[in-house]
Amino acid sequence: MSVTAISNTTRSATTNATTTKTLSLTAGFLLAALAATPAMAELDELRFGVPPWPGVTVKSEVAAQLLQTMGYETRQQDLAVSVILEGLSRNDLEIYLGGWYPVQTDMVEPLVADGKVEKVVSNISGANSGLVVPQYVYDAGVTTVAELAEHYDRFDGEIQGIEAGTGINDAILNAIDNDLAGLGDWQLRESSTSAMLAQAEQKMADEEWVTFVGWEPHWMNVSFDLAYLADSDDAGVASIESTVWTITPASLADEAPEVHRFLSQYVIDIEDQNDWVHEYSYEERPAEEVANEWIGNNLDTVADWLEGVKTRNGESAIEQVRAQYGS
Repeated sequence: MSVTAISNTTRSATTNATTTKTLSLTAGFLLAALAATPAMAELDELRFGVPPWPGVTVKSEVAAQLLQTMGYETRQQDLAVSVILEGLSRNDLEIYLGGWYPVQTDMVEPLVADGKVEKVVSNISGANSGLVVPQYVYDAGVTTVAELAEHYDRFDGEIQGIEAGTGINDAILNAIDNDLAGLGDWQLRESSTSAMLAQAEQKMADEEWVTFVGWEPHWMNVSFDLAYLADSDDAGVASIESTVWTITPASLADEAPEVHRFLSQYVIDIEDQNDWVHEYSYEERPAEEVANEWIGNNLDTVADWLEGVKTRNGESAIEQVRAQYGS
């Protein structure tokens, strides 16, 4: 073999080796880039965890429509609360609008302490739950739990409850077992929520006296003229104040600051959510329709939620919403 041939062969081998090394490095860089991008790509789509509760269903739909207008894809997944919280902690979900306190305190706080999730804002504050009576009963003098016992016969000694095993039912049974607020001789009629409300509605139609479990937000507060009783003897069956938190992965503020800013300002008036639930659950209108109509009719409120918020393209979010929903 000539010197020239040897030189060419050597040069060719060197070139091939260099090319192979370059391709390997390039492939390595591409693989590293692909491995680094999923978290960013996933935020193109904002995933909501939605438990089977009408209030959270419509609240999530309103937020989703606004985020879509801001340029994001959204997906709402119907899941149990425990699954939602696990998804948030693993960054498999971005948004949960149903962190109900004090009921979910023991489920959420450990995740907050571990730095896995963030409680962004209380999107509903001061929600009331506990025993309620029709307004005409309240006006007749029954304003506290203790005053129920003074009219035992008028109520047939019965409290209408919801599904067995729920926290409020357990509290009522505890009050009965320990004769708190004079409830020792009373009976709790456990039933489904829909059956309880149907029974209560029938009694109210006949102006009979009835007491049952109530809470807000819920359509019952729109459809019925109700009054919430004050608690007595620390029975724990009335005047139960709740807060509903927006919960996200702890990383959301850094990964999607404009989304985080919107969520931090997304605080709903209880009366508005009562109306949403009434339209969706009682009137049986689609959540998409309820949300779309409400946004178009309440752009001033939406402007407060979107103050200072930019779309994915850096434009004013509220101006984009106004352009899409009119006015």
